[in-house]
Amino acid sequence: MASHSIRLGVDIGGTFTDVVLEKDGQTFSTKVLTTYAAPEDAIIDGMQQVCAKAGVTPGQIDQIIHGTTLATNALIERRGAKSALITTERFRDVIEMRTESRFEQYDLNLKLPDPLLPRHMRFTVPGRVDARGEVLVDLTRADVEAVVDRIAQAGFESVAVGLIHSYLNPTHEHLVREVLAEKLPDVSVSISSEVSPQMREYERFNTVVANAYIKPLMASYLGRLEDQLRAQGVKCRIFLMHSGGGIISIQNAAEFPVRLVESGPAGGAVFAAHIAARYGLDKVLSFDMGGTTAKICLIKNQTPKTSRVFEVARTYRFKKGSGMPISIPVIDMVEIGAGGGSLAHVDGMRQIRVGPESAGSEPGPACYGRGGTRPGVTDADLVLGKLDPNNFAGGSIVLHPDNSKSALANHIGSTLDMDPIEAAFGVAEVVDENMANAARVHAVENGEDLSEYTMIAFGGAAPLHAGRLCEKLGVERLLVPPGAGVGSAIGFLRAPFSFEANRSVYMKLSDFDAGRIRQLLSDLKDETTGFVRTCDATSPIRTDFKAYMRYSGQGWEIPIELTEEQAMNPNAAAYQARFEEGYTKLFGRPVAGMDIEITVWSVNASTPPEEVTPIAVTDTIGPAISEGTRQVFDAASVRYLDADTVDRASMQSGQRAQGPAIVTEDETTIVVPASRDAICQPDGCIDVVTKGAA
Repeated sequence: MASHSIRLGVDIGGTFTDVVLEKDGQTFSTKVLTTYAAPEDAIIDGMQQVCAKAGVTPGQIDQIIHGTTLATNALIERRGAKSALITTERFRDVIEMRTESRFEQYDLNLKLPDPLLPRHMRFTVPGRVDARGEVLVDLTRADVEAVVDRIAQAGFESVAVGLIHSYLNPTHEHLVREVLAEKLPDVSVSISSEVSPQMREYERFNTVVANAYIKPLMASYLGRLEDQLRAQGVKCRIFLMHSGGGIISIQNAAEFPVRLVESGPAGGAVFAAHIAARYGLDKVLSFDMGGTTAKICLIKNQTPKTSRVFEVARTYRFKKGSGMPISIPVIDMVEIGAGGGSLAHVDGMRQIRVGPESAGSEPGPACYGRGGTRPGVTDADLVLGKLDPNNFAGGSIVLHPDNSKSALANHIGSTLDMDPIEAAFGVAEVVDENMANAARVHAVENGEDLSEYTMIAFGGAAPLHAGRLCEKLGVERLLVPPGAGVGSAIGFLRAPFSFEANRSVYMKLSDFDAGRIRQLLSDLKDETTGFVRTCDATSPIRTDFKAYMRYSGQGWEIPIELTEEQAMNPNAAAYQARFEEGYTKLFGRPVAGMDIEITVWSVNASTPPEEVTPIAVTDTIGPAISEGTRQVFDAASVRYLDADTVDRASMQSGQRAQGPAIVTEDETTIVVPASRDAICQPDGCIDVVTKGAA
């Protein structure tokens, strides 16, 4: 990626919008409350603040990179456009029937999540393509026009088109798009053969529906944002972070907004991977907690784990299958409704529950004094002494402890016969256990032992809770990097330009067609490189190839990395060897005598990652300077303790703050439990380790 002297990273979260400006190696940042009605307003406000701090004008900015949870929130809250689905006859109910899997096998009253579009918004057309891409039944223009006329009468804003086996032969989908463009030129259209050209109808149909559902919303927002930035004098290009951990142009983002669904969290994972590389850490648990959600990601060998399918809004105890599947390249993480603004209540069984409903920024938790009356996690943190009411968000927001106590007493304490402190402790422990349990489930699903991992925590709320999370998970070491409160926005500035394309072309090794494979991977390479070149015309581009393979009869495949030589000069024996090596690594041994099949081909093009300067861990040189003490509730000992308060900016390399301690900065607060100590490393990272550790 070409270097830029002045770059701006912007992350819109559910509560705060984080803005970071980098100028000649210096970083200037701010957090402003997200403006829901017009999210671009918060960006303009934050940009003006960091420009003033840096002494520059918006017109001097060389590059803007933006990530957002707006797409995710629109899907979770069902706030998208009035959308229709056009699909093949007899496949109208695929997105409602789901798969044969039950995410909770023994729950006789299991309720499946509702599909994004109800049945009366789903339409069918005749015409049929088989699994080889050959047309079995023709689709005529008259067939399509009849359906489009019905859609026109209903006043839909957006249409998703998902036809059977269109990933092999998109001719019928192209015809449907042509008719829609002629008869309904103002209606947004998404076709599955472009959005997600992969096998498995349920995932593909869901993905194109999700793209159509949020496309008008995101196109309108991105258009307004670009106009407002130009009005402020911004001349540079604007880019978007995508779910796979790279950067795409604003035009591509508007066309494929479903790729933005995990853009904010992806920036955080890139940020954590960058820190892991600096410290030479091969096993990292990335923990990102903001105002609305918490995100947990496993990073091995300084690379976030990726997937080509993920779920939005899991509804049942973080279990796979209970969410909405999205079939796009994505950094693999688990996301739960646990943030500073997550609201607490008592359920019918007299148990404290936290989230997924959030107070957001309007009105915010009770302590914000903006009209909120229900207790959020921030209210509990304030009552427990983790936050300074006069120095929250750099002093830009004054917190009201009495409001927090009243909310906790009225909504938790009165039902469970608790005083506000007990209620606050209950809320904090529940949210911490929710996050710890999500991390355990994610680790088990990936066959990992978290006790071998180092946690890297960032986001406005993560450093408040990470120490307790480490105690619960048995994690010995926690790193809180500089700029942790705005970590995702910094991650945007570390990400490469990249684009990944997947294509389903089924093939058995016994029917290996080297020429077809070479042509397919060459086409995908040209496609992905073309996307990257729309963002960066000069940088060198690295291309990575994968084939998703399985034994015949298996239900799912594993990703197998291919060298460029293996991609451009395919050989069946080499592919078999690569698969058996990967399969043995996962399952202990290969299976003899079974044919192997390839279902999906993948190519990712990217510019080189930013170079990393290794950090040499320092020895302790003495105690950090305390600015005083305050009472902080220590969850492990279940009592208030006197904790030293330390200004992070004043900590020098090697200084140690003994827990319990509070390390303060403008964007967040680091809570060091009594079981831990915090050491300042040469790059400003706060290294929180178990007492007595080096």
